[in-house]
Amino acid sequence: MVDWVDLGPLFGQDYTRSKVACTVIGPLHRMFSGERLVSTMKIRLFHLLLITLFLAGLGLGFRHYLPWPFMEVMHLLQKNQTIADRVVEFEKVVYDRLLPAFDAVDVSYPPAKVTFVGIKATRLLEVWVAGPDDHWKHLKDYPILGMSGRLGPKLKEGDRQVPEGLYRVESLNPNSRYHLSLRVDYPNEQDKSYGRLDGRDNLGTDIMIHGKDCSIGCLAMGDPAAEDLFILAEQTGIENISILLTPVDFRKTELPANMPPVPAWTGEIYETLRQELNHLI
Repeated sequence: MVDWVDLGPLFGQDYTRSKVACTVIGPLHRMFSGERLVSTMKIRLFHLLLITLFLAGLGLGFRHYLPWPFMEVMHLLQKNQTIADRVVEFEKVVYDRLLPAFDAVDVSYPPAKVTFVGIKATRLLEVWVAGPDDHWKHLKDYPILGMSGRLGPKLKEGDRQVPEGLYRVESLNPNSRYHLSLRVDYPNEQDKSYGRLDGRDNLGTDIMIHGKDCSIGCLAMGDPAAEDLFILAEQTGIENISILLTPVDFRKTELPANMPPVPAWTGEIYETLRQELNHLI
C-alpha cells in the first residue's frame, strides 16, 4: 500500500505545500510523529529503520545512484552537517577538479574574487576568477541542468522565474535537499525598489544555485558542479562572490525579437548587465 505523506512537519517548509507518495518515509514519519502502532508493526518499523540507517551510511559513497526514497532518509539523517563538515568531505575532489583550470589561467587557488554568470538563454553558468591584480580570467563553464521560466525578471512569488540582475551569495547551505546550495540575495534592494514602484510586495524568495537536475526558479547544476561552486565560494569567501543573472549573453547578442513583455525598468537592469559583462572578456 502506498502512503501519501505530508512531509512538511518532518522536513520543513520545502514540503509544506506538497505531498509525496512513498513506501519508506511513510512508516518513519508515523513513528517520528508519535502515532501508536501495534507491536508487530513496531518490530517491522524497527527493522526497517535499521536497514534504512545501513543504506544511508552506505550511500555516503554512492549518493548519486540511490533511489529517491533513500535520498530523503539520508537527508534527514545528515541534516546537521556544518559547512566545515562539507569542506572536509569535498575539498580534495573539488581541488583535483579545479586545480588544472586554475593552472591554465595562471590564477592561484583560492582566488581573490569570483563572479558567476548565469545565462538563461543558453542555460550556462560561467565562472570567472581574479587574483589580487583584479584581472578577470575565464575559469570554466557549467551547464545549467534544471531551470524554469522564460526570459525576463522575477516579479512575484510563484511565477517560476529565475531573477535577472546583479546579486551576491547570501549564505551557504550544507544541508540542502538538493545536495549543496548557495543562496542568492534575491530580492535585493533594487528588486524591492522596483517592487514598490509597481505596487508589488510578494516578490518571492529562496533563490538558490544548487545540485541535482531539477528546479523551479533556481539554478540546478548537478551535484559535482554544486560541490565545486560551494567549496569555491566558501574558500574564496562569500563576500568576494558576485552573481550576474542575465537573459542573454550581451557580449555576443541582443534580446530576441520574441522577447516576452517586461516592465519598463528592466532596461536599466539590462544596461547594467551589459556594462558588467564587458569586464568579463
